[in-house]
Amino acid sequence: MVGNSVSHSKRRTKRRFNVNLFKKKFYLPEEDKWITLIVSAAGIRTINRIGVNAALKKAKEKGVI
Repeated sequence: MVGNSVSHSKRRTKRRFNVNLFKKKFYLPEEDKWITLIVSAAGIRTINRIGVNAALKKAKEKGVI
C-alpha cells in the first residue's frame, strides 16, 4: 500500500506501508519438529488462537501456501 508522509508544513512525499512480517519458529508435536515461517503479526495471533496445524490447513485451502 502506498500513501504520503506529511510534514509539519504539510509537504507531502510518497511512502510505502509495508507488511508487518516476522520470522518465527513453531513446534509441530505430531511430526516432532520445528518449522520456520515468515508470518505477519495477524498471522501469529491466528496461529496462537487456532493452532499451527489448523492455520497451515486453512492457508492451504485458501491457496496461500
